[in-house]
Amino acid sequence: MKNQATQLKSGFTTGAAAAAASKAALLLLLTGQPPEAVTIRFLTGAATSISVHRCEREDDVTATCTVIKDAGDDPDTTHGAEIGARVRLEAPTGSPAIRITGGVGVGRVTLPGLEIEPGQPAITPGPRTMIINSVQEVTASHPTNRDVHVEVFVPEGERLARKTLNARLGVIGGISILGTTGIVRPMSHDAYVATIEKAMDVAKAAGIDRLVLTTGRRSERFAQAFWPNLAEMAFVQIGDFFQVALAAAATRGFQSAALAVFFGKAVKMAQNVPHTHAAKSELTLKTLARWTLELTADGALAETVARANTARHAFDPLNIQAPNVIAHVAEMARRCAEGFAEHALSVRCIIFDYDGGCVVDTGPDWQ
Repeated sequence: MKNQATQLKSGFTTGAAAAAASKAALLLLLTGQPPEAVTIRFLTGAATSISVHRCEREDDVTATCTVIKDAGDDPDTTHGAEIGARVRLEAPTGSPAIRITGGVGVGRVTLPGLEIEPGQPAITPGPRTMIINSVQEVTASHPTNRDVHVEVFVPEGERLARKTLNARLGVIGGISILGTTGIVRPMSHDAYVATIEKAMDVAKAAGIDRLVLTTGRRSERFAQAFWPNLAEMAFVQIGDFFQVALAAAATRGFQSAALAVFFGKAVKMAQNVPHTHAAKSELTLKTLARWTLELTADGALAETVARANTARHAFDPLNIQAPNVIAHVAEMARRCAEGFAEHALSVRCIIFDYDGGCVVDTGPDWQ
C-alpha cells in the first residue's frame, strides 16, 4: 500500500532473509572476509541493510551464513527466526548457473494447488528471484566461473511450521520461504483499515469516482495492466477486509468499484465472508463443489472440486471444464460486495488467472 496512515515498523520476509544469508555466504567465499551486514534489494527496488548473525567457512568452496528474521511490528510466526544459506561453489557447467534448494527446516510441497510443484522445496518465486539477484550482485563485483548452489535452511523450521497451516496445505517438514516483495508490512487490523480508508480519502480528494479494489500487490499489478489509463490512486489494496472496504467506499460516495482478484479470494467473497482470511477453506470448497454440481450436473467434477487442496487447485479443472462456475463465483462476489456497500455503489468483479489473464469480467466495461 502506498498511503500509510500509521507509524508501525515494517520488516523483511523469510525470502529477504534467505537472500541476505546467501549474499553473505558468497561474499565470504569470494573475498575471504565475513561481512557483518549485507545490503539487499527488495523486489520493489528499495534496498535495506540486514545484519549477519553468523558466518562460517566450511572449506574452500563452502560457506554458511544466517540472519535473524525481523518482521517489524507484524505478528509473524517467524519473527526472530534464524534463516540461513549454505552456499557452495561447484564445477562450472558452461555458463555460470545458480541452483537453489531447500535444506533442514524448509518445507517440501506434497500436494497440488500451490504456485510450487509437488516435490519441490517451498521457496516461492519472489524469494528465488531475490536470491538470484543477490548472488548476481556479488558475482558482478567478484567474478567466478563456477556454478553457485544455494541451500536455504531454517534450524527451527520444523517446530515453527507446527504453528502454521502449512501441513493442511501439503507443505511438510518445515516452513515456507515466502515474500512477494521482500518487505513485511504490519497487518494490525486497525492500522490496515486506517490505511484503506486513507487511500480512499486521497482518491476521493483527487476527483476519482471509480475504485479498483485488490487484495495484494500481485493482483494490483495485474489490475494496473488491465486498466493502464486509470490513475494510480484509483487502485486500493484491501487485503482481507472485504466488508470494511466496501462499506468505506460506499460512505465516501464513490460511484462504482471493481473487485480485481484471484479465484481463491473470489470464492470466499462469493460466500459473503466479511473478512476473507478467516474463512475455513474446507467450507468454502464444499460450497464451491455444491455450486459446481448444481450448474454442471457433473458429479465427478464436483467431487474433484470437493477434494481439492485449495481453491487454486480447483481453478484449473473448472476453467477448462466449467467456466460457467467461475462466472457464477464472480457474479456472487459482485452481489455480496454490493450488499456490504448497502447497494450505494455498483460493483464489477474481475477474476484473474495466476498469470494475470482475465478469465471472468462481470462488466460493464469502463476505462
